[in-house]
Amino acid sequence: MIIKTKKYQLSKKLYTTLCLKSILKEFWWVWFIPVPIMLLPIFVSGAFWWCFSITLLLIIGYWAFWYLQFTAITQLDQYKIIFEKFSYEIDSRQILMKINAKEGSQITWDKIQKAEKTKEAFVLTLSRAQFIYLPFDLFKNDLELKFIETILRRKGLITTPLKGKEQLEEQEKTEVKK
Repeated sequence: MIIKTKKYQLSKKLYTTLCLKSILKEFWWVWFIPVPIMLLPIFVSGAFWWCFSITLLLIIGYWAFWYLQFTAITQLDQYKIIFEKFSYEIDSRQILMKINAKEGSQITWDKIQKAEKTKEAFVLTLSRAQFIYLPFDLFKNDLELKFIETILRRKGLITTPLKGKEQLEEQEKTEVKK
């Protein structure tokens, strides 16, 4: 089965937001660095405002660094292709990203590092700053959504537990294979 989607263009604002969320998840440990700086006034009298200022500067600087990085990507010529209007053809071997009938690119499933199913879309991560965003409204029906989710599970990209009827169906499939 091949899923053919409608055309979709990723907005620059959504791209920046998704990249920032990805960085926050990947580098969660960075938020523990300001804690020892804020504890320093316990041992050094009169250092509260210095420590508070340094902590605030570090937090703002961290956010600004990543925000500027991802905003700059949206302006570079070599990344303009990310923001083109694509239609997708998805099957169990690959994802074809088509600009028109003659132009496009092929992405095999092994190039995708991880996948995430959010409330409104599938996010397929290729690298820290490259991903494929597939909103659910691109697909024609629920069967196509279930098919792509099944592909992602078989490839080991989504590991969230299934719920209800879907979980029973997956268990039956596993038992039949054994």
